[in-house]
Amino acid sequence: MSILLTKDTRAVIQGISGKIGSVQAMWMKKYGTNIVAGVTPGKGGIKIEEIPVCDDVAETVEKYGANAAVLFVPAPFAKDAVLEAVDAGIKLIVCVPEHIPVNDTLLMRAKAQEKGVILIGPNTPGIISPGIGKLGIMPANMFNKGGIGLISRSGTLSYEVAGYINEAGYGESTMIGIGGDQIRGTDASFLLKEFEEDPETDMVVLVGEIGGSFEEDAAAFAKTMKKPVIAFIAGKNAPAGKRMGHAGAIITGHQGTVESKTKALREAGVMVAERIPDITSMIHKIYGK
Repeated sequence: MSILLTKDTRAVIQGISGKIGSVQAMWMKKYGTNIVAGVTPGKGGIKIEEIPVCDDVAETVEKYGANAAVLFVPAPFAKDAVLEAVDAGIKLIVCVPEHIPVNDTLLMRAKAQEKGVILIGPNTPGIISPGIGKLGIMPANMFNKGGIGLISRSGTLSYEVAGYINEAGYGESTMIGIGGDQIRGTDASFLLKEFEEDPETDMVVLVGEIGGSFEEDAAAFAKTMKKPVIAFIAGKNAPAGKRMGHAGAIITGHQGTVESKTKALREAGVMVAERIPDITSMIHKIYGK
């Protein structure tokens, strides 16, 4: 089974006619994702990759029953695109663009929460449920179907961790890239709860990094879980006060460090890997192999 992106997902691509949107539409469709329509204002009636294009999201909901959206619009237009999808009744939104202003993200998040919409991102590689589909930019060949739920703040590290999991003979139920910005649309507790309730997810691997409190929030919920949780925190050698790659990857004082996050996770019963390759030995141990 999978979470969020399932066999019932009927996705629309906002910004499908752009260079990135059209290329990613091809790859998502090739992987088997149920893409029912695309949206570009003023281009309704054409087709891209044999996908019908509409002028607005509401039309895709009415005509094609769309219930999920993935955004490839420029950052200045992302807020309006998200709000349009929310107002149209979309229930899952994957916001890929980076460099979205923090105030815009706060508004997007508040509106999504008000309407009960799941917002993944911004600045996310997306979601992939192997064997079902993907909404985003991650390379599909890096993931295999299996029983390990994967949550990651880093797109690149999610691919690397999945590679080790696959080489060890396992696979993923769903991988979710939560985004590398300071403000994200979805909380750790919500995603962990989804995996905890999924009958075909055996455990969760959390790939975190310095900055913010996502891992500490995850630790608080992990205390209540029956399923095992494994974590890896990137940024051990990052200097304090300097942003490292992602907007949210910055240490302030003694907060947001690898040490503080590791302490919180271990106190919650989470297994914390010192190196990415150590994750596979922990998985072997859980599976009894």
